[in-house]
Amino acid sequence: MPTLHLTKVAFACRDLDALQQRIVSRASGGELRVPTRMRPKRAPELIGGRLYWIVKHRIIGGVEILRFEDRPDGRIEIVCSAELVRVSPIPRRAHQGWRYLEEKDAPSADADATGVGALPAQLYGRLAALALV
Repeated sequence: MPTLHLTKVAFACRDLDALQQRIVSRASGGELRVPTRMRPKRAPELIGGRLYWIVKHRIIGGVEILRFEDRPDGRIEIVCSAELVRVSPIPRRAHQGWRYLEEKDAPSADADATGVGALPAQLYGRLAALALV
């Protein structure tokens, strides 16, 4: 069965360091819990996949999805590893909630040795518009 991933906007996060600090501050016992209203219909396919975070219209990192848990208030928690993996940035429009991401469209975790992910968002946007990144 091919692995499936999710994308989610890291609201009010300015860069990878801010996202990393947010994850560290919210993690407990090596796990990050991300609340959501609805259980994904394809939840079994997501176990072992990644939750990729979008910051300033770029996917910049991801955490492994471990499981889904029901909360007493009727919501669902996406339980993830607290280890953020930096990925080669991919342009992505902002959206509400989460979206599925197929394995073939997922960013590579080992391809960011170029430093492109560290570029300021405005400069990255201009280079992407010129098809240079």
